[in-house]
Amino acid sequence: MAEQEQNQQEKTEEATPKKKEDARKKGNVAKSMEVNSSAILMISLLFFFFMGKYMMDNMMHYSQIVFENYGSVFINQENIQGYLQIAALALLKVIFPFAAVIMVAGLGVNLLQIGPLFSLEPMKPKFSKINPLTGIKRVLFSRKALVELIKNIFKIILVGLLAYFQIKNSLVEYRSLMDQSTSQIMLFISEESFSLGIKIMLVLITMALLDFIFQKKEYARSIRMTKQEVKEEYKQMEGDPYIKARIRSIQREMARKRMMDEVPEADVVITNPTEIAIALKYTPGEMEAPTVIAKGRKKIAEKIRNLAIENDVPIVEDKPLAWALYRTIDVGQTVSEELFQAVAEVLAYVYKLKDKKLA
Repeated sequence: MAEQEQNQQEKTEEATPKKKEDARKKGNVAKSMEVNSSAILMISLLFFFFMGKYMMDNMMHYSQIVFENYGSVFINQENIQGYLQIAALALLKVIFPFAAVIMVAGLGVNLLQIGPLFSLEPMKPKFSKINPLTGIKRVLFSRKALVELIKNIFKIILVGLLAYFQIKNSLVEYRSLMDQSTSQIMLFISEESFSLGIKIMLVLITMALLDFIFQKKEYARSIRMTKQEVKEEYKQMEGDPYIKARIRSIQREMARKRMMDEVPEADVVITNPTEIAIALKYTPGEMEAPTVIAKGRKKIAEKIRNLAIENDVPIVEDKPLAWALYRTIDVGQTVSEELFQAVAEVLAYVYKLKDKKLA
């Protein structure tokens, strides 16, 4: 019994759309930080490739101004604010374009991964977040933490090897830098850094793709549901089967009561004679054809017959016609063309009986 209950609690079912939507509202989504870092690195390299000269020229320009006027600058309480503003604007002019591009790139990558999402749920204080035991368990024993550890170690090794071989292959050129000008040294360092950045970027993009696939699978695994949870969710969305069955039973009872209320207005009740009863009504000028206003089998048929007797509604026994009407015509529908002749004969017979009683 205990084993059976344990199996029922195993999360073996894929998350339902509602569970995924609830998790998303709480900020729980599949997201790879490797995709963010590799995308930001790629955007940074492209920015420096196209805008590096602009940044370098501005930095050299402001550096030249500072060094040329170094001896003539006198700082006191009156002019320090002006110097700080000039320095801040110069720094902002160099740094702001890069910072703006990185910020937009970061937002764009997040939007591509998870789409528009705003949730305050992750910011709510939870004891599990500050519980040291829970934190240690999450860091040391979780599958995700182990994968992150292996991934980071692998990343450090790869980046280290790339940097090592990049420097090793350029040792001869490094030695010759002593005889070159400052601009040539800066150009060489920029080219080497850009070349190394491209190699690192390719490695990170490959790792990002693999990590993205892993994060998707890990996310799907983390929000799996037990069979009981799926059943409970179905009950919440569709309603309790017992309650729905009870509602249908009440609706059938109400429909049956309305049907029985129509029997006293019938022109004739056709039976087979005990199992089936069909009540027909026809108002010339108002109805195109006779209409079935009540029908039923066994107990319902007995109630229809009793109501017909109590209200002096004629009862006609016709087994073939009773079965044909019961099987092909629903309550509220008119008699079909195939049965119209037989029903018309019954009604004619009933009208003759009424005429005789009136006479």
